[in-house]
Amino acid sequence: MFWPMLAIALGFLGIAVLGVLGIKVFVEAQRLGREVARTAERIDRAAEDLERAATSLAQTGNTLR
Repeated sequence: MFWPMLAIALGFLGIAVLGVLGIKVFVEAQRLGREVARTAERIDRAAEDLERAATSLAQTGNTLR
């Protein structure tokens, strides 16, 4: 009777460990998603700044001719 109870206890422990690890992975995936979104916004702002600077530079170049 000892071995079946030990097997059941170890099985339950294994499932519990997998559950905890699954939750940790889920939380980190959400954090990574937020970080990717934040970085994408920063890249968009930098691209807009670069486009404005290029437009300004092109207009300055046209007035020098």
